[in-house]
Amino acid sequence: MTPAELSRTVLRSVRGAVEEQELSVAVPARIVVQPPPRPGCGDYASNVALQLAQQAGRPAREVAEILRKRLSGSAGIARVEIAGPGFLNFTLGDGAQVALVREVLARGDGYGGGPAAGQSPVAADLATDPAADPVAAPATAPAAHPTTAPASNARAAVVAEALARIDAAAGPGGRGVADEQPVLVPAPYDLAALIARLGVDEARWVLLRPAAQDPVRVPERPVQRESNPRFRVQYAYARARALGRHARELGFGSEPGDVGAPVRGRVADDGSSDGAGSAAQALKSFHTLLATYPSVVESAARLRAPDRVVRHLEATADAFFRWHDVYPPLPVGEQKPLAVHRARLALAEAGRTVLANGLRLLGISAPEHL
Repeated sequence: MTPAELSRTVLRSVRGAVEEQELSVAVPARIVVQPPPRPGCGDYASNVALQLAQQAGRPAREVAEILRKRLSGSAGIARVEIAGPGFLNFTLGDGAQVALVREVLARGDGYGGGPAAGQSPVAADLATDPAADPVAAPATAPAAHPTTAPASNARAAVVAEALARIDAAAGPGGRGVADEQPVLVPAPYDLAALIARLGVDEARWVLLRPAAQDPVRVPERPVQRESNPRFRVQYAYARARALGRHARELGFGSEPGDVGAPVRGRVADDGSSDGAGSAAQALKSFHTLLATYPSVVESAARLRAPDRVVRHLEATADAFFRWHDVYPPLPVGEQKPLAVHRARLALAEAGRTVLANGLRLLGISAPEHL
């Protein structure tokens, strides 16, 4: 069960409580579920009971209990608990992670929404001729060389083009108002010079990574190492592709399933004092980021914020490497491929799918080799 499916399940429970007069509220258009703020509080959480309490004229915990009873036993949900003033915490069933991997692989390029929009004129121009930026010069002005245009317009062109792709993926439910564009903080550069200095991928990343109200920080040169977030995301994708190639050379393919136990001595360092707990958290974090990718695309469209996709890709790449280190998808030494290796390879392919889809929305390449 993905967060979107869980959100729809919770929404149905609210609608049912209203129809049967257990609650007297207006049914909200959407309900947000997200990872809990602290480990040990289930897989996802929602504050829907707190949002409805005042309208219902009842304590939030009482509203939460009504919804908890309706949600308990729902397909894919193992446990529903009430925490604090009225938060609903959800623990998914044992098969939820395997089902997630199957869904990501089955939907492929369509995971996270519909297929991305075709390459816009801005994207094509940036890819083939950095000096050709049709948005850089005002339509009413005489033809001018784009490199002399205001820097803020250059950034706006890249952001608008990325938002067009994100809108197409999110669909009508998540799409922002067509003429509602973020007000971007200007920066002292011109687009052609930036691309000549950094290359198309790095230039786009630099322009899309900051939130609308934040300034652009331009590096002296692109750094092709893991300290560079853009390189790390592309490297994670390339590494996942390489795993598939090596697996084929060893004569086995992927199959979603139980990824088994972590490898001793290779536990991720995430601050946990317990090795097994640290490895389990690395696995859970990776699954959660894959599951929440569609909702990130939706919120990026709704809030006109492509930087949300950028940051989600960074987190996904980091989680991929942490998970990969403790659950290696390929056999070691003379070991023969086992069911756990096929399951781990499937999870790596799901991560590769999310990274590729996100990079495509941003108009950044997903190279097979780095």
